[in-house]
Amino acid sequence: MTEQKSLKRRVRERMARTGESYTTARRNVVARADTAGAAGPEDGPHRPSRLTRRLLEAHGLDVTEPTACGLGGGVGFMYAVFEYREVPHPLLTVVAQHHPTPWPVAVAENLGVDAVTAHSSAVRPALGKLDRQLDGGTPAWLTVARGLLPGQEAGDPWEAADPYPVLAVDRTPAGYLLAEGRTAQEVSADDLAAAWAGHRPGRFELVTLPALPPGGNEEQLAAGVRRAVRMTARHLTGPVLGNSFDVNFGLSGMNKLATELRDARTKKGWTRRFATPEHARYACARLAECLTSAYTAPGGTRPLYAAFLAEAADRLDDPGLGRASELFAESGRGWSDLAERAGTAADAERADEPALFGDLADRVDRCADLERAAVDQMTSSQM
Repeated sequence: MTEQKSLKRRVRERMARTGESYTTARRNVVARADTAGAAGPEDGPHRPSRLTRRLLEAHGLDVTEPTACGLGGGVGFMYAVFEYREVPHPLLTVVAQHHPTPWPVAVAENLGVDAVTAHSSAVRPALGKLDRQLDGGTPAWLTVARGLLPGQEAGDPWEAADPYPVLAVDRTPAGYLLAEGRTAQEVSADDLAAAWAGHRPGRFELVTLPALPPGGNEEQLAAGVRRAVRMTARHLTGPVLGNSFDVNFGLSGMNKLATELRDARTKKGWTRRFATPEHARYACARLAECLTSAYTAPGGTRPLYAAFLAEAADRLDDPGLGRASELFAESGRGWSDLAERAGTAADAERADEPALFGDLADRVDRCADLERAAVDQMTSSQM
């Protein structure tokens, strides 16, 4: 999961043209690519929320993108470093959005309905189920291998199977329409099948929602918002998987990241784990990417989630959620500043890694403190 070479080239070209820092230029390049051909500002930067909004709209429930974000669990935090023999350096991953429950499953759970999940063992039955779903007028949520989908850049081989959610919204004579916010991309059946098979955990998995109340139901939506807030607070503070890997999630995961950033003694610390300048630059670039665009939106999705909490405070007449919104907005600025610092270091020829990593750790701690206070507001409110 390293930087994609062609993306990095475009980022550097923008830096030279605009004078922007690495992270600012990268954020703008990604935003332009993600919304190319979009109808307008309603196509926001967080893909799962955009797709969720369109999925709910197909069921007659019209919500804002912040509410779509919150209903899916909103924000989370998962930090992990994996090492593989065939990869020349440790692979860093931070997932700053709700994880690992599939987004439409979390939405359904919070709305008090059961998502419908279908599995197939081969291409023909999988496409047959998709055809029947679309012929019935209901979109289907699929998770494909990003690097195998037409129009998506493939980086190194180990990047090709990165999970990428798509919403199939219609059939065409040439194949299928996949939602991109308000617009859609047409792909052939063969291309879709190859990408759908390429991400093994989501191989030929199809998720749909059952019928919702016609035109939406404010009472159901309010109850869903309450459940969603509780879900996010629970996943930031407590067990997520129920096993030893939970140390990597939520506020615990933030603490682990800060600890390993400061650790200059053991092999798990960043000073030894990313010991060469090249590897240190990779780690910083990857951290910036994971807090800006990979499995998230700018600011670690916190600004979008803050907007959800502000809407929830009005919807539920709960001032505690308004205060939590302010804290998440501040933590979002903190994560953006951290990403900026890491991205700038990644673009440098050399960096004082121990001092840099310590500074990044301090920034993680400040964001974690803000989110701990926000969770206190969320759990002590009228929920």
